[in-house]
Amino acid sequence: MSLLRRRKLHFSESNKNSKPQKKEEETYSGYGGFSDENKRKTPLKIVEHDDESPPKGSFLDTWFWSIGCVYLMSWFILLLYNAMPASLPKYVTEVITGPSPDPPGVKLRKQGLTARHPVVFVPAPLTGGLELWEGRKCAQGLFRKRVWGGTLSEVYKRPKCWLEHMSLDNVTGLDPCGVRVRPVSGLVSADVFASDHFLWATLVSNLASIGYEEKTMYMAAYDWRLSFQNTEVRDQTLSRIKSHIELMVAKSGGHKAVIVPHSMGALYFLHFMKWVEAPAPMGGGGGPDWCSKHIKAVVNIAAPFLGVPKAIALLFSGEAKDVSVARAIAPGFLENDIFRLPTMQHVMRLSRSWDSTVSMIPRGGDTIWGGLDWSPEEGYSCGRKREMKNGTRITDRARARSVVSQTRSANYGRIISFGKDVAEAPSYDIERTDFRGTVKGHGAANRTCRDTWTEYHGMSFGGIKGVADYKTYTAESTVELLRFVAPKTMAHSSAHFSYGIADNLDEPKYKHYKYWSNPLETTLPNAPEMEIFSFYGVGLPTERAYVYKLSSAAECHIPFRIDTSADDDETCLKDGVYSVDGDETVPVISAGFMCAKGWNGKTRFNPFGIRTYIREYRPERRGNLRGAHVDIMRNFALIEDVLRIAAGASGEELGGNRVHSDIFKWSNKINLQL
Repeated sequence: MSLLRRRKLHFSESNKNSKPQKKEEETYSGYGGFSDENKRKTPLKIVEHDDESPPKGSFLDTWFWSIGCVYLMSWFILLLYNAMPASLPKYVTEVITGPSPDPPGVKLRKQGLTARHPVVFVPAPLTGGLELWEGRKCAQGLFRKRVWGGTLSEVYKRPKCWLEHMSLDNVTGLDPCGVRVRPVSGLVSADVFASDHFLWATLVSNLASIGYEEKTMYMAAYDWRLSFQNTEVRDQTLSRIKSHIELMVAKSGGHKAVIVPHSMGALYFLHFMKWVEAPAPMGGGGGPDWCSKHIKAVVNIAAPFLGVPKAIALLFSGEAKDVSVARAIAPGFLENDIFRLPTMQHVMRLSRSWDSTVSMIPRGGDTIWGGLDWSPEEGYSCGRKREMKNGTRITDRARARSVVSQTRSANYGRIISFGKDVAEAPSYDIERTDFRGTVKGHGAANRTCRDTWTEYHGMSFGGIKGVADYKTYTAESTVELLRFVAPKTMAHSSAHFSYGIADNLDEPKYKHYKYWSNPLETTLPNAPEMEIFSFYGVGLPTERAYVYKLSSAAECHIPFRIDTSADDDETCLKDGVYSVDGDETVPVISAGFMCAKGWNGKTRFNPFGIRTYIREYRPERRGNLRGAHVDIMRNFALIEDVLRIAAGASGEELGGNRVHSDIFKWSNKINLQL
């Protein structure tokens, strides 16, 4: 109470000493309150001082000021980053995760390994650069510019023009009139893809660390769109590879070459080994001992020796797992005119014009890939989920196998099934109508879909329905299916590729080049000292079979598509795709069977007993151990194995086979006369 009195006294004294104020202020009294008169005036004073409120646009000013602060801070952080020592990020990373291992080249150089054998790289399709040498009017300014393997900017700038130049003639399998697209030469042709995706660059740099340089390494660049024999007819690529290998072996003091093909490059080099032995004019005239004189080892990386089911999906509906998932996430998006073009139809037209796509169709038929009621991968476990019981991880391996054996297994032999129920049904319950007896007819789309014409537009709705009514297709019947729905594509491709199994390899017909890239219809060369390796990734879900449905889209669209609504964890079915073990592109059975069984020891496909080895690589979430089809090229363990072979190591010195998958078990299920 005394405090209140002192405050009132102090306030009254201060009022006595103050100067007279305006009339409105004289009514101010007491504890800072206003008189009744001023209370009535208060709203008017607020209006009179409204000019002190925030001005219009202050929100925009604040927003722009905030953006400016963000940009200023970004530039400041960038300045600090550029000013810091180059070793600081590496130091911070090593503090967190531990010291990073030396690259394989540095590690082996410390161990005393040096360059010894010349190395030849054979790139995969899609990874080798292509450049324009002659084009149409729309391609002005692109002379010797990359139309594939660079930044792909031309795809966005002039997509229709790009498609015209990347497509091949459907009849000849060669360039269209007025167009010349050729492979980029040199190591740079496949170093990186789209500017920032490393392909061969990591392997090349590690080889350089132990003494290799451009004169002891050679990139066997070729136009991967063409059939293998046509690369010789048009570009003399096979002859140039032969000459380069002979020169490198001679200049290295007689040390034989180590060949490193990737993906389809393995099939291309298999063709080369038969071509180089065959007499001219069909072959290179090197004689039956050329490989024995010039090749130490063939180190195949992610090789699809027996093809891939993904090629069937691409030819049949222009899609694969990634495309079907994109369709599920954004329905109708890929059917719209992306790049001002109907995307899916042009993807199909482009892929069907390339012989490289047809070269990847599964080989060996039902003997290798299985039939309606069996497959070599029968009983495959999708992963850890299949080794769980009541939510608990089963640690005992024998018990885990028992649990897996009790689960349902996918019918992997049915590569295409129309409907999930058909994919799972017993074969005797499936009613099928043979599509080969269907009258294809002519669809009205021939008159309305000229810009996006595919061979489906030449089929009637009855022909399309006949394909679906056959219900399910195995490896052998898919070849017949493709001949039915893509007759032009298969007509010119069948002159260059074959997909069967030879009964008698001594028959004269197997001297034709169409059989040279099929390991089941040709023999390995007379080179008993040579070694063949199969390096590939495992432990990743890989496309093996598909559930399809009829498309309800308009008549100009592709009539079939993968049914992304089909899912079943127990049978490895997700988004309409059945998966098995592999590297996300090549199933284990395709990459490993030939070295595990077909070429293992002296067989009719390996009459001279060339030694074969399998090296499998499991991916890890952290580190430099990758297993995917392309990323495996940066796998440190694989690179170290390649470097050791190039430096002179044999397969036995490398450690022989290293297997994580069931490749030997699955190979033994395949009843193939050897």
